[in-house]
Amino acid sequence: MAARDSAYGTAAASDTDFRRKWDKEEYAAKAKAVEGKRKEEGKARYEAKLEGKKWHKHVDMSELDATSARGARLDVASMVGKTTMVPASAGIGKRGRSAGFYCEACDLTYKDNVQYIEHLNSKQHLIATGQSGEVKRATLQDVRDRIEMLKAKKRQREEEERKLGELDINARIKQAEDVEAAEREEKRRKRNEKRRKGGIKQEDEWEGRLGVIT
Repeated sequence: MAARDSAYGTAAASDTDFRRKWDKEEYAAKAKAVEGKRKEEGKARYEAKLEGKKWHKHVDMSELDATSARGARLDVASMVGKTTMVPASAGIGKRGRSAGFYCEACDLTYKDNVQYIEHLNSKQHLIATGQSGEVKRATLQDVRDRIEMLKAKKRQREEEERKLGELDINARIKQAEDVEAAEREEKRRKRNEKRRKGGIKQEDEWEGRLGVIT
């Protein structure tokens, strides 16, 4: 029986050709490397335990950035009074996401904000977020640049406050002018109404004197 070809001259496609092809050798090599690394860490952990020491994973500190101050305040009160749904048995102890303050970088959950803030300042969290925990010593030029930056920020804030004050004053002046104009218009209306009433009364009095009966 002749082989069936597609309309494009190639071999007929099967119903599973759309599936992604996996390189089994590549993933086998990756799994072998992960397993070898796990065995090395387990051996080092066991030897440290025999020596009465606590094993820590080796970290290349030269690849980490210097620790810097936070750019914004920590928001630990936004979840007060809110309900969060978490999967059952998602967290075991502090490990995993559960009810509380969750650190995604370290996969740890803390029940109160004090422990959570202490964790954010800990060496473990700093290394997990790519920081060495060492603070870069500022030079004289860094201090000067910082002072100039703060001066520029202060000038900008004062300029914005001045503009807001001018807008506020102009708005108050316009509001006062509008109120004054409305009062003048009301007085003019009452005066004209009073004049009209006075004119009609005077005309009636003259009609009575002339003997005109209406």
